[in-house]
Parts: sequence; structure tokens; C-alpha cells
Amino acid sequence: MATSRESSVPYEIPDDGAAPVRAGIPEHGRVPRYYWLKARLVPLLEGLGEGGALPTERELAERYSVSRETVRQALRELLLEGRLRRSGRGTVVAGPKLEQPLALASYTEGVRRQGRVPGRTLIGLTRHPAPAGLAADLGVAAGEPMWHLERVLFADDERVGLESTYLAVERAPALDREFEPDSSFYAYLRERLGVRFGEATERLETVLATPREALLVGTPPGLPMLLIHRASRDGDGVPLERVRVLYRGDRFSFTVHLDG
Repeated sequence: MATSRESSVPYEIPDDGAAPVRAGIPEHGRVPRYYWLKARLVPLLEGLGEGGALPTERELAERYSVSRETVRQALRELLLEGRLRRSGRGTVVAGPKLEQPLALASYTEGVRRQGRVPGRTLIGLTRHPAPAGLAADLGVAAGEPMWHLERVLFADDERVGLESTYLAVERAPALDREFEPDSSFYAYLRERLGVRFGEATERLETVLATPREALLVGTPPGLPMLLIHRASRDGDGVPLERVRVLYRGDRFSFTVHLDG
């Protein structure tokens, strides 16, 4: 049974060596109880394997002699780190995070390289007058027609992101008739329209999803998300598209290759 002295305990490295690195431990060696529990749950998750169901909060509280609130806090951190995921009414061990390169490549190509099955579900393909700021990124005058393509991103049937693409209608006049919404947009531009990609500028930041975005991606509104803004040009240096992609922070990491 938990006691009033549960808030912190002397830190002890588990015998299996699966504890967090020493850099995360205060010099006095005392850590919050939930952190102590979290360190002991890591080998349990590894033993269960991907997709393995976690014991209930009550069972964990009894096994480790802590309160259920301590269990909830430890599980919240493991969920945010992507080690766990919700499945139905329970919690299961998550697979490794998807690594997406910060490069001018499609989401489809990046997911397939990791042996996962990419997918997309269309939310909407609409036509609007381009506002001034966006028009500059698309290389058209303000008020000229543009496409807004919005899709939910999947990896192995799991919702992992939300993608919004903006493109001048003059670039793809028949987009609403020719393009298959569940396919690669970049492949369509290259193979159907003969577009050569040149360069892109990307900005990455951490945000919280709006209630609408959280609903579409299937995550709690408080889950940190990784947001990428991209403005790309074709092989002739002409503005091509503007993309806004929201990725689940618990399911994605990003890599970039640097040359010295």
C-alpha cells in the first residue's frame, strides 16, 4: 500500500541495467516516485514486446506498492515518449518511432523505407482564392485560384499525422479529376505532370494540436505534435507548393544529414 512518503525515493539502478541515464538523476539521488516506477516499467515493456497489453493501473499499483495516481503519471510520460499507445480500452507497447528525413521526399517513400505500409485518407480537396501571403509561396497573384488538399496520414493502419498541401490551380488544373487521394502527391507531380523538384525550405516546431486536429489524428488534445512548414520550388526555381504537416510527437522522429 502506498504511504504519504511516496513522493520521492532514493534512486536505485535496477539489476537489469534498464534505468534512465545518470544525467537525469539529481545529485542527491532522490527522484519522484513516478520516475522510479517508470524506470522499472521499461524492462516490463521490453518483455511484453510490440503490441503487448500492459497490466491494469490497479495491478501495477499493487505490484510496485504505489498509488494509482503514481502509475497514471508514469504511464502518461511513457505515452508521450511513444513507448506506449492506447488501443481500445487498454494500453499496449508501441513499436519504434518512425524516422522521417528532413528532405524533399514524399511521406510515402519515407515510410516504405522502414518496412511500414503508408496510407492516406482524404479529408477534403477544395478550391479557394489564394490569400496574399500564401500566393507569394505559390508564385501567383493574390486572389488566383489554388487547391487545398487535406489528408490524414497512416502507417500500418495507425493514424500518425495530418497533411495540408496548397498548390496553384494552374499547376494542376485537373487535380480533382486525375489524382487518387490515397496515393503519393509527389509521384503524381513527377510522373503525371512532369514536375522536377528543386529545393525546399522547411521549418520544424513543437505545437499542441487543436481540438479538430486531435480528433482527425486520433490523439488527446494535450499531446505534443511536431509541425513542419515547407515551401518548395521546382527544378527551374519557380515556387511550387506550400505544405503544412502535423506529426504525432509520440510516433515520429526526424533525421537530417549534415556535411562538414
